[in-house]
Amino acid sequence: MGKGWHIGRLVLCASIIFSFFNFSHAQTRIVGDVTVTQMVEKHVELNSRVKTIPGYRVQIASFSGVNAKTSAFNLRDQFMTDYPLTQAYIVFDEPNFKVKVGDFRTRLEAYAFLQEIKEVYKGYIIRDNIFPEPPVQEELAPDDESSGDE
Repeated sequence: MGKGWHIGRLVLCASIIFSFFNFSHAQTRIVGDVTVTQMVEKHVELNSRVKTIPGYRVQIASFSGVNAKTSAFNLRDQFMTDYPLTQAYIVFDEPNFKVKVGDFRTRLEAYAFLQEIKEVYKGYIIRDNIFPEPPVQEELAPDDESSGDE
């Protein structure tokens, strides 16, 4: 076989490699869709509104079964009556309704609170995302309610 065959083979290999490079390069290019851009912007907006940080809570119960949701809400309401200054949360973690209380920055704060409530509420400390500031309750105060006497 002559030199021409080797040069032809070299040119063929080079063109295959070049076209493969162009093909793989084209596949890494991302063309944005307007809908995707809007979804990303919405996600960023929602994340900017939720201000949580890593911390601790005390989980006082986990319910599953027929009356799990009702039991969780009843326990939360009772806890909030007993400890009105401590926020209580219900989280649905299929198939359980979990009742978690407090927004503690340190494990030590959570432990101190657990010692305070342990006679009435059995629980344990868990890592969770907490609200450094209590969430705003959007309830009307009596002074804010408008009367029809104007």
